[in-house]
Amino acid sequence: MRPKLGIVAGGGEFPGLVAAACRAEGREFHILALNGHADPVVIGDAPADWIRLGEAGTGFERLRRAGVVEVLMIGPVRRPSLSELAPDFRTAKFFAKVGFKALGDDGLLRAVVRELEHEGFRVVGVDEVLSDCLAVSGLYGTIAPDPQAEADIARGIEVARGLGALDVGQAVVVQQGIVLGVEAIEGTDQLLRRCGALARDGLGGVLVKVRKPGQDRRVDLPTIGSVTVREAAAAGLRGIAVEAGGALVLGRDAVTAEADRLGLFIRGVEIAP
Repeated sequence: MRPKLGIVAGGGEFPGLVAAACRAEGREFHILALNGHADPVVIGDAPADWIRLGEAGTGFERLRRAGVVEVLMIGPVRRPSLSELAPDFRTAKFFAKVGFKALGDDGLLRAVVRELEHEGFRVVGVDEVLSDCLAVSGLYGTIAPDPQAEADIARGIEVARGLGALDVGQAVVVQQGIVLGVEAIEGTDQLLRRCGALARDGLGGVLVKVRKPGQDRRVDLPTIGSVTVREAAAAGLRGIAVEAGGALVLGRDAVTAEADRLGLFIRGVEIAP
C-alpha cells in the first residue's frame, strides 16, 4: 500500500481528480485546502482541512495529525502580497529566510518544496498519481498545424523558454511570427482574452505552453483543459502546443473532442533540454 498522500489544493479541477484517483486505488489521502483558492465543490466530502495561505504552521500540523507521508501540491494559486498573507510565525520565519519579494513563482515554489522536505514530508509530482494527464508527443485530434502554425509554435517555444528562464511565465501567444502576448501573473485564460483583441488579419495564432528551464517538475507544470481550448477559440487562435512530458492535459478525451468541435489543433511537442 502506498503511503498516505497529502493534497495541498489550489484552484481548478485537479485536486478533485487526484482525490478520485486515490479513492480508485484505495489509497488514503487528506486534503489541505487553501481558502480563497480551492473550490469547495471540487473538494466535496473528501477528508480535508481548510487553511489560509499564510498559515504554514497550522498546515504542517494538520498534515502530520492526518498521518500524511507524501505531499502533492496541485491547482493554481494567485500569489498574494505579503500584507494579504497575514503570515503566522512559521510563515513569517520562512519568508524572512527566503526573501519573499526576491523570488519569482518558480523560485518560491522550489523554496516551499525544500521547506516541506525539511519538515519530513516527501514531495511528489502529479504525474506520479495521474500519469494519463501528462502530455504526450503528437496530435491530440484530427486537425494538424500548417507550415505557418509550425513556425509560430517554434517562435512561441523560443519566447516561452526565454520568459521561463527569467521566472516570468509559461505561456505565449504568437500569430504570423508576431508575439501577441506573454503570460505573467494573470494566468492563461486572461492572456487569451487579452490577445483576442490584438489579433491581426489573416491566419490565426497559436498558444504555446512549456515548462520553465530547470523547473521542478513536481510543482506548477503548465496545464490546459477544455476551458483553455474554448478560450483559445474565442481569441481566434488556430491551435495549442504543449510540451510533451512537461505539461498536463486535463481530461484528454474531452480536450480532444472540444478541439475537434471548435476546429483547433492540439499538439504535444518534444523540446530538447
